[in-house]
Amino acid sequence: MKCLKLFVAFSILGVGAFLAYIYSGVADVAATSPEGFVIRWVLGTVRERSIATRIGSIQVPPLTDPKMIESGFLHYEDHCAGCHLAPGMETSDLRAGLNPRPPLLARAVPYSSPAELFWITKNGIKMTAMPAWGQSHDDATIWAIVAFLEILPSMTPADYQSMKKASESATNTEHHQ
Repeated sequence: MKCLKLFVAFSILGVGAFLAYIYSGVADVAATSPEGFVIRWVLGTVRERSIATRIGSIQVPPLTDPKMIESGFLHYEDHCAGCHLAPGMETSDLRAGLNPRPPLLARAVPYSSPAELFWITKNGIKMTAMPAWGQSHDDATIWAIVAFLEILPSMTPADYQSMKKASESATNTEHHQ
């Protein structure tokens, strides 16, 4: 009985301290201030477990069709490269002001499954500036983005620029017909 009373007392003190911290205003929410280790660990673990819990039923289609990859590239170039960068990019004005810093997808993709990439692209991540593209893009378009992401880690800056020039040439040809 004494242990139970101590547990309840410490629980109440813990909740009280937590609420005092929240309402005190000492927590710095500025994007210019990095979070501490504990907050990074908690948010990272919550994110990873949440995604892992939700991707079990996702069926991954074949992702090697060149037209699908090209379509994904166009979307990546228009909507993703500003935050996640392209091969050869050092930073961007948008990326410089984000906290947490978006992952460099060329490095992160090998550690993520296509199902994870699809889910994140479709649903976004709260409090990270990662939008839920599923609100404006259909599943086929999101899978095309994932198809491009699958080849992104092996691309050199020259490969990326070549793909960009090819897509610009195709767009210019379409406009002149």
